[in-house]
Amino acid sequence: MVPVNLSHRRTHNLLLISKLLSSRDTASPLTLVQDSLEQPATPLYKEYIRRAKLSKVHVTLIAFETLKQPDGVDAFVSTRRKGPADIIKEVSAIAYANPSRRRLILIDTINPLLSSRRADPSFHLPSFLGAFIAPTSPTAKIDASLVVTYHQDVPEPLQQSPYSPSPISVLTYLATSIITLHSFSHILAQKAARDRSLAPPVFGLEEEQEGVLLGRLDKLSGTGAAEGIVIELEHRRKSGRGVLEWYLLPPASRYSPQHLKEVVTLLDDNVLYNPPMERHIGAEDEEPTSTFELGLTDRQRRDREGVVLPYFDAQQGNGPGEGGRILYDMGEEDDFDEEEDEI
Repeated sequence: MVPVNLSHRRTHNLLLISKLLSSRDTASPLTLVQDSLEQPATPLYKEYIRRAKLSKVHVTLIAFETLKQPDGVDAFVSTRRKGPADIIKEVSAIAYANPSRRRLILIDTINPLLSSRRADPSFHLPSFLGAFIAPTSPTAKIDASLVVTYHQDVPEPLQQSPYSPSPISVLTYLATSIITLHSFSHILAQKAARDRSLAPPVFGLEEEQEGVLLGRLDKLSGTGAAEGIVIELEHRRKSGRGVLEWYLLPPASRYSPQHLKEVVTLLDDNVLYNPPMERHIGAEDEEPTSTFELGLTDRQRRDREGVVLPYFDAQQGNGPGEGGRILYDMGEEDDFDEEEDEI
């Protein structure tokens, strides 16, 4: 039987990830996605677009590194030779053209803008991001969700002032949800090492090997059961309470684009990450296993019950105090001392 707290956690957190990926009820106005060379954000973006089409949400992609408009994207905004003000103006025009529809705005990478801060000191990152999710009119409500990707492998630009926070610090402060992507095969390799009390392996740039940009992808041999991406989610509610959870998103080849049921599962529910526990020992299995026969036959049990132990005779005295006297028969080797007996 599943514990009540585990069942509640599973139901609650699966509903949360479903609302975030489907952009329902503006669960997260600003979502920060942190990817790496070992696990890019492309599969997650495809899942965002797939759910948006099922929910009839308008999708706008602000492309800094995407060259061709992906399938399912309604508006493709190329940033080639455009400044931040030009990008905001073009996206605002798209929003005014579709005022009644919910909007999902995807930024494939924010790193080029962060690198251009030294060339354009007037660039203000919070104002730039806030322009996309701000209401189109004073009476309108916020109906847009912004998803921003940050490449963790790209070096951070030098700060103009040592007292100003780094760009990633600003992004993590502004974001209502932070998603960090991991390779499922890497997570399995690290967990297997921790289960053996070994140092978990590192991949990619953390290996600190000269010339290595992409770490090895340790997949299980044969069936490819370790496919999928691991989502590490940190969601911040309006009340200030945070939710931390790990999920597994299977590859898109395992379900159709029109699939309506939830495909994301908790990482703890995966049999590769968390194998099923062995059967609990019951009352009938409490005896230790041995090569010797530890049990008794019926005849041995009857013979044992028929043995009269020595202390039974001492309990059959009839006079007062006789029940506690000690019966002892002297042998030939006993040395009787009359003086001690008199004492």
